[in-house]
Amino acid sequence: MHHRHSSPVQEEMLGPLARGALCLLAVSIVLCNGDPRSDATRSAAVLSLEDYEDSGDDSSSFSFTFPETRPRGLVFGFYDETCPDAEEIVSSTVRRLYHADSNVAAALVRLFFHDCFIHMPSPPGRRVQGCDASVLLDRVGGRRSERDAGPNKSLRGFGAVEAIKQRVEAACPGTVSCADILALAARDSLVLVGGPTYPVLTGRRDSTASFYYEAAVAGNIPAPNATYAMTLDAFARRGFTERETVALLGAHSIGKVRCRFFTDRIYNFAGTGAPDDSIDPDMVGEMRAVCGGDGGAPMEMGYYRQGREVGFGAHYYAELLEGRGILRADQQLTAGSTVRWVRVYASGARGEEVFREDFAHAMVKLSAIAPLTGSDGQLRISCSKPVEEN
Repeated sequence: MHHRHSSPVQEEMLGPLARGALCLLAVSIVLCNGDPRSDATRSAAVLSLEDYEDSGDDSSSFSFTFPETRPRGLVFGFYDETCPDAEEIVSSTVRRLYHADSNVAAALVRLFFHDCFIHMPSPPGRRVQGCDASVLLDRVGGRRSERDAGPNKSLRGFGAVEAIKQRVEAACPGTVSCADILALAARDSLVLVGGPTYPVLTGRRDSTASFYYEAAVAGNIPAPNATYAMTLDAFARRGFTERETVALLGAHSIGKVRCRFFTDRIYNFAGTGAPDDSIDPDMVGEMRAVCGGDGGAPMEMGYYRQGREVGFGAHYYAELLEGRGILRADQQLTAGSTVRWVRVYASGARGEEVFREDFAHAMVKLSAIAPLTGSDGQLRISCSKPVEEN
């Protein structure tokens, strides 16, 4: 077991690093975190980092070597020769969109997650595909698309992706895939809201089809009311450990949740006629005040770090330990073995640092789920339409 306090990589990351730098140590990807935020709420229930370091859990050490995190065809700087400004165009356009509407950051991150989580076999004899921009496609020939599936009906950010694509196309026609644009935009969005940066490999190609039925199957995309066992199962089927799962759910620290996703928890949980007893009573009052007397108001709530500020950070985990989880799937992280990672991440400045590192590693892994590369798939001109309809 690697002890984090003795890791030379960890020591290197304690100082501020330039945004976007790629740090390579042997064959391991070293992630470049900014200064850790230390304003997460402290809790008496927090597990000490000494306990965490001595827990004997095999998943407590990360070493993402290239064979595990760089599928065939993905490389650093795939467009250096064919479209050298591609990544800067994506980054600058995401910044412009964010300054116009800060909600776009969470929308793009969620869109990327939903895209990668739908696994479908590509044509016979070819690979399974995951991060392939299939979620961006509209209906084709009247056939339902992933957008029509229940878990995806609340997705936003499609217009933002198209805006980025148009700028990239103007500079480099028919060169940069929508799948790569979405992967880069998700990373850039996280940085804008205070998250860690991490290396994004490129070279993905776009799916020729959208997979409605796979997206609609219960459990393929974790539901807002999922138990922790259901959430762990969904992530495990994509190759994620318990620790990686808890870290990735920290993305819920940004963005906001519509009331309809948690109304039952504050009025009539599981048909009891009463609120979910895992919610702090004061939180129930706050949620009802936001959502209105009948819970049907089109309002939103988020995991606010200070005042009404929404931003990336481990404050999300501190809220869960206080019984202030907005979604049942969030609060359920304290209901089983996953609570140990919630406690680690909520344990002050050092816990925040561990969370940021873990989250960045998990995003590298998410970004590598079964992309189409080489001659597979296609390069769309419009991200919402396959090539034959452009």
